[in-house]
Amino acid sequence: MPRLPLVTERLALFATLLATFGELHPACDHWVQGSKTASRKRMYGEDLVHADGTPATEDSTRPTMTTSTLGRRAVACHVASYTAVQLAATIGITRAFGYRVTPAALLAGAAINAGTHAAIDRGALLLWLAKKTGKTGYIEHCQTVRMDDDGTPTCEINGPGTAWMELDAALHRAIGIGAAAVTTWLTTRPGAR
Repeated sequence: MPRLPLVTERLALFATLLATFGELHPACDHWVQGSKTASRKRMYGEDLVHADGTPATEDSTRPTMTTSTLGRRAVACHVASYTAVQLAATIGITRAFGYRVTPAALLAGAAINAGTHAAIDRGALLLWLAKKTGKTGYIEHCQTVRMDDDGTPTCEINGPGTAWMELDAALHRAIGIGAAAVTTWLTTRPGAR
């Protein structure tokens, strides 16, 4: 492969990674992530439930876990699928254009996106950041109304159509800038290849 001037190479790689990370985020959140995973990833509490989310009884013979454990499992499942798609797409796109991202750089970028994705999607970090930046009013104001199975309308603070979802997506995309920059720097730094 002919070498481009370093600045051009870095800008091209950064732009490719940024586009890949940013444009895949909605697809992974809305097409790859399962409905049950999406609804369970922010579950907290010490109540015992089964793996399917149903409450456990004292005489239950099936394995149980706390609702917090179920929430952590759900977010881990989502992040695993998100990371797999991101890695496959990044490798596929860069190699299709004749470029090879170093494995260490690829894993570093994926780790940044995966770790922060898990923390943000779990919910507590997003709420903490919203409080620190004065965005709780935005979250409280921009909720959505959903219909329960029995037709009863309920307010939902997160999910499609809410400020929570907009803030979530904005955080992921902003972090993607950092992940793309780190991946680019690690791949193109002197002695990396």
